[in-house]
Amino acid sequence: MARVLITGISGGLAQRVAERLQVRGDEVIGVDYRATGDLPLTLSRLVVYRANYNKTAIEDIFRKHVPERVLHLGRVGNLKESSGKRFDLNVIGSQKIMNLCAQHGVKRLVVLSTFHIYGAHAANHIPIAEDEPVRAGMDFPQLDNMAGTWVYQHPATSVCVLRPTNVIGPHLHNTMSELLRQPRIPRLLGYDPMTQLIHEDDLSDAILRAAQTDVRGVFNVAGQTAVPWATVIALAGARPIHVPSTLAHLAARFVTTAPSYLLDFLKYPCVVTDVRLREALDWKPDVPIREAIETTVAAARARRMDRE
Repeated sequence: MARVLITGISGGLAQRVAERLQVRGDEVIGVDYRATGDLPLTLSRLVVYRANYNKTAIEDIFRKHVPERVLHLGRVGNLKESSGKRFDLNVIGSQKIMNLCAQHGVKRLVVLSTFHIYGAHAANHIPIAEDEPVRAGMDFPQLDNMAGTWVYQHPATSVCVLRPTNVIGPHLHNTMSELLRQPRIPRLLGYDPMTQLIHEDDLSDAILRAAQTDVRGVFNVAGQTAVPWATVIALAGARPIHVPSTLAHLAARFVTTAPSYLLDFLKYPCVVTDVRLREALDWKPDVPIREAIETTVAAARARRMDRE
C-alpha cells in the first residue's frame, strides 16, 4: 500500500484516478484550490483538503501525511482565468509542490501537462514528438519546462511529465467535453484539422502506470486515432456552425462555451505521437474514439431529446 497525494481532486479525472488507487488499497490524500463539493460514494474514505498550491497550507499537508507519490493533476488550463491566477497556481504553486516533494523524500512525481504546449500552427508537421520545438505562448510551457528542469536538479525524486491530447469523458467538465455536449459546434470555414481525443479512463490508466514506475522524462499521451474535426462533430450528434475565421472569436464568446485559445486548434493540426510512452509503460488506449465521444455526450444528448 502506498500513500499518494493528488492535486486537482475537484476534477473528474483526479477523482477517477483516486477511485482506482483506493480500490488497489492505496491511501489517497486529495488537494484542490477549488471547493470539492459532494464526492461520489466510491471516494467516501478520501481525505480532502482545500488549499492553494502556493500557500503555507500545502506545507502542512505534506508534513502531516508524508506522501510517497504525488500526482500533480491540478493544472489550471482554462485561459478565461486571469493570467495572474494561472501563474500563481501553475508556476509558483507547482514549484512549491515540487520543492516539497524533494524536502519530504517523495519517490515519484507525475505532472500533468498538455499537448497544447506545441501549439496549433499551419506549419506543424504530423506527428509531433516530445523533442519538437513548442509554439504555444507563455501560458502552457512554463509548468512543463519547469518540471523538465526539476528532473535533473532533484534526481532522488523520479519525475514523469505527461502531455495528453484533448481529454474527454462522462465525468469531466473541461472545455472540450463541454464543447462536445453543445447542440451546435463551430467549424471554421475552409478548415477541418485532424483532431486527437483521449478518454478519461485511458488517461487515468496512463497516469496510474506512470505512478507505479520509475520511468523519467516527458511523454505525449494520445487516444487510438486522429479524425477530422467534422467527424468529431458528427459523432457528437451535433450540428456544425460554419463560421468565417474572422468571426470565430465572436462565435466562441456568444454561441458556445469554447474559450478563444481553442480557435487555432479548430484551424490547424496538432497531432502528436505517443510511441515513446507506449514503449516505456507498455500502455495503449483501449477506448475507440466513437465510444469516447458518445459516452461523453450521452447525458446531454438525452436531455435534449427529452426536451424535444
